[in-house]
Amino acid sequence: MTFRCFILTSSLFIISAGSLTGQTPYLADATDSYLYRVFFTDKNASIWDFTREQLLSPAAISRREKYGIDTPDMDDLPVSEQYISAVIQHGLAFRCASKWMNTALFASSVPMDENVLMQLPFISRVQMVKHPADPAKGIYNKYGMTVAGNDGEAYDPRGPLNGTMLHLSGFTGKNVMIAVLDAGFYNADVIEALEPLRSRGGIVATHDFITGSGFVYGYHNHGTSVLSILAGQLPGIIAGTAPGADYMLLRTEDNTSEYPVEEDYWAAAAEYADSAGADIITSSLGYFTFDDPAMDYSFNDMDGNTTFVARAADKAASKGILVVSSAGNERNKEWIRIISPSDGDSVLCVGAIKQDLSISDFSSAGYSSDGQVKPDVVAPGTGLPIQFEQGVWYLGSGTSFSCPVISGLSASLMQAVPGASPAEIIDALHESSDRFNNPDTLYGYGVPDFVEALRILEDQYVYRPEVIMTAGPNPFFDEINLWFREPAGSLTITITGTNGNLIRQWHYPVYAAHSIRLDHLDIIGQGVYLLKVVTDEGERVFRMIRLRR
Repeated sequence: MTFRCFILTSSLFIISAGSLTGQTPYLADATDSYLYRVFFTDKNASIWDFTREQLLSPAAISRREKYGIDTPDMDDLPVSEQYISAVIQHGLAFRCASKWMNTALFASSVPMDENVLMQLPFISRVQMVKHPADPAKGIYNKYGMTVAGNDGEAYDPRGPLNGTMLHLSGFTGKNVMIAVLDAGFYNADVIEALEPLRSRGGIVATHDFITGSGFVYGYHNHGTSVLSILAGQLPGIIAGTAPGADYMLLRTEDNTSEYPVEEDYWAAAAEYADSAGADIITSSLGYFTFDDPAMDYSFNDMDGNTTFVARAADKAASKGILVVSSAGNERNKEWIRIISPSDGDSVLCVGAIKQDLSISDFSSAGYSSDGQVKPDVVAPGTGLPIQFEQGVWYLGSGTSFSCPVISGLSASLMQAVPGASPAEIIDALHESSDRFNNPDTLYGYGVPDFVEALRILEDQYVYRPEVIMTAGPNPFFDEINLWFREPAGSLTITITGTNGNLIRQWHYPVYAAHSIRLDHLDIIGQGVYLLKVVTDEGERVFRMIRLRR
C-alpha cells in the first residue's frame, strides 16, 4: 500500500488520514494515469472511539482552544481504513485522503468502471479527477506576468495599506506560522532575498503533495515569487510583508497539467498545515477550467459551497486558520470573474490594484455567484518587486502577488493582537477599507488600512488605562506588559538596575499600538529594576520586582 499525502516526522506531529502511518513515502508512477476521488457516506467510527490527542496534534488543539472551537468534531475523525482497504481490493492504488471532506484519492493505470465502486454501500460518489489528455496549462498562464526590474522601479506595496507602520512598530509576523500552498519553490533555497529567512531557520517544513517527497525547490518559480513578497529582504528593493513569520512550503499545484485532482492536493496540504500549527494559509492558486472541458466549473459553482477546494478552504477556516486566496487574473479574459477557493464563505479574497490605486486590468471581478462581496479587499498587485533567480529581481503583476501582501500584513495583526480570531481580522480589514460603506464588484470593500484595523482589534482586546501608561504584572517573572492611553508614537524603553547599569533597551521611532509585551526577561536575575518608558505622551519610571518561578 502506498502513501503520500501525510507524513510523520520527529519535528512535526502529523495525524495521517485513515491512521495509515508508517507507509513508504509515495513516488509518482504509471498508475497515476487515472485518478478518482471517492466520497464516503460516513466515518465508520464515533468521536468516543478516540481521545482528543489521538485525533489532533498539540498545535491543532492549542489553536482550537485559543479561539473557543469545540474539539474534536466529526471532521477530525480519520477516513475509515476499512473503507480504503475495500477500494484497494478493486485494483486501485491509494494516494491520499481528506478527513475533513471524508474522501480518498485513488489511482489506476487504466480507466475503471465507476459503477463497480458505487456498489459498495459506504460510497456515495466516485469522481474522475484526472486522466491522460493534451495539457492546456502549457499554453494558458494563470500565474500572472513578470518583467525584468530596473533601478528606480522598486515599489513597496506596504505603503498604501499603512503596513509599514506595523513593521516599524516591531510587528513583522513573529510567532506566526504561514503555510504557502503553491506550484513549486524553485531557487527558494538559494536566492539572496530569502537568505535572512533561511539563516534564522524560518522555513520549518516542506512537502510536495504531488510526489509525496519533502523536496519543493523545483518545478516552478511561482511559489518562490510569492515567498519573496512575504519574507524577502533585498535592501532598497524588496521589503517582505511578514519577514518575522515562520513558513511551511507546500507544493499542491501540478504545473504540467490542470485537473481537479489539484483540489485534493490542496485539501491534503490544508490538513497538514492545520496539524503542523499554521495560523495562516496563503494560496495564490485558483480553479475554474481544466484540461478536460467536461470537468470545468461554471460561474454558478463560484458560490462558496460547491467546488471541492472552496469547501476545503472553509473547513480550514473553521479550524481557526486565516485562509487568504487570490481573486484570479481573469477580468480581461473570457471568464472575467473570481475563481475558487476565493469564493469560500470564510476565505479572504484579494484583488489587485495598480500603483495609482486604481483596479488592475486583470483583477477578477466579483461578486460570488451567491452574492457575497468578493473580492473582500484589494492590495497592490501590479509591478511588485519579486525574486526567483539569483542576482536578478523582477516586477510581478497578478493577484498572485497582491494575495501575499495581505496575508503577510495580516500576520502582523496576529502578532500585535494575538487574541483576535481570523474572522475578527477579516471583519477589521473590511471595516478599515476605504469602500466599506459602498463595496463594489471590482474593489470589494476596498484598500484596507492596517493601522486602522489594528485600532479596531485593540478596541476589542487591549486594555486602555486612564493614565498615560501602566505596567504589569509586578512582581513579574518572564515578561512585562505595558499599556498606553494613546498610541505611543515614538517609544523608548530601558531596564536598569538600581545601581544604574543598563540591562535591556528597546527603541521604536514609530510605535502604532496601545500595548507592548517585553518578553524573554527570564535572563535577568531576581531583584529590583527600574523600567523607564518614554512616549510622545510623556514618560514614567516603574519600580519592578523580578521573581524566579
